[in-house]
Amino acid sequence: MEIAKPYLLFLGDAPDALAAKTAAGVVDWRRDWCVGQLRLPGCKADVGLPDLDVAGAVAAGAKTLVIGVVNAGGVLPERWIDQIVLALESGLDVASGLHGRLSGFPRIAEAAETHGRALHDVRHARETFATGKGVKRPGRRLLTVGTDCSVGKKYAALALEAEMTARGLDAEFRATGQTGVLIAGRGVAVDAVVADFISGAAEWLTPANSPDHWDVVEGQGSLFHPSFAGVTLGLLHGAQPDAFVVCHEPTRTTMRGVAHPLPSIGQVIEATVAAGRLTNPDIRCVGIAVNTAALDETAARAALDAAAAAHGLPASDPVRFGVGPIVDRLIAEFP
Repeated sequence: MEIAKPYLLFLGDAPDALAAKTAAGVVDWRRDWCVGQLRLPGCKADVGLPDLDVAGAVAAGAKTLVIGVVNAGGVLPERWIDQIVLALESGLDVASGLHGRLSGFPRIAEAAETHGRALHDVRHARETFATGKGVKRPGRRLLTVGTDCSVGKKYAALALEAEMTARGLDAEFRATGQTGVLIAGRGVAVDAVVADFISGAAEWLTPANSPDHWDVVEGQGSLFHPSFAGVTLGLLHGAQPDAFVVCHEPTRTTMRGVAHPLPSIGQVIEATVAAGRLTNPDIRCVGIAVNTAALDETAARAALDAAAAAHGLPASDPVRFGVGPIVDRLIAEFP
């Protein structure tokens, strides 16, 4: 899906900053795509944009109202519908990363139809995907993989895209999750694709390209997570990465939501190479992205030094210290 820009970010009545993490992610990486935020009474979140109502946002050039809030179950509350309908009536499209489809609400569907506006349910692809074929295609691809879910794969991929582009490389972020789609303006949420077609969706997302073009693919889940390994494997096979970066959070002992122990970085490298060789025999690891948010600077640098020494690879925190050393290695490996 292609989402028209710029955005008005809808924060609704979010109870805290974490509830607006989708909006925060868009602001962190695509601030220039945003004209403002729309907050309802009682909203406790603020992503640092001008507060605008629908009319003010339209006057500022907004094209799409983006639901920037997440909640348990991914539901859209009835109390938000008036503002969504007003946005449609005022000429805005609407995009949502929630599980429930916007078109499932009769007033929203009717307003979109009446005013000729688009409804983007970014978790639900409109594309019909083929099964993956595993045929090698031109162009280069980098995938972020993880020791767990929610360790920073999206932020690492975006940081890599930014650094690669700044150095003159032809690189493009490829979104595979709902927040990533909003950040990229296009993509596919692979966790909502029927299992047989995940690798095909990844092939569609990263098509044949010029030999020096890099698709920087947002990873999902972990090969070691009992809940999400299937999505991770399908994405790995379909993306056919030439290079991958392992993302890790060093303070965890078990994986999120389950009792399974966290795998080591080495185990993830070994498993990713073994599984990835099915569709790209030359797959290789070029770096380690460590989420050090829970560590002070001294401990963070020690963790990075230890990871680099243990695996002979550059290690950095993409948000705290950048990804320069990883891109150095990528360029050396793929001149």
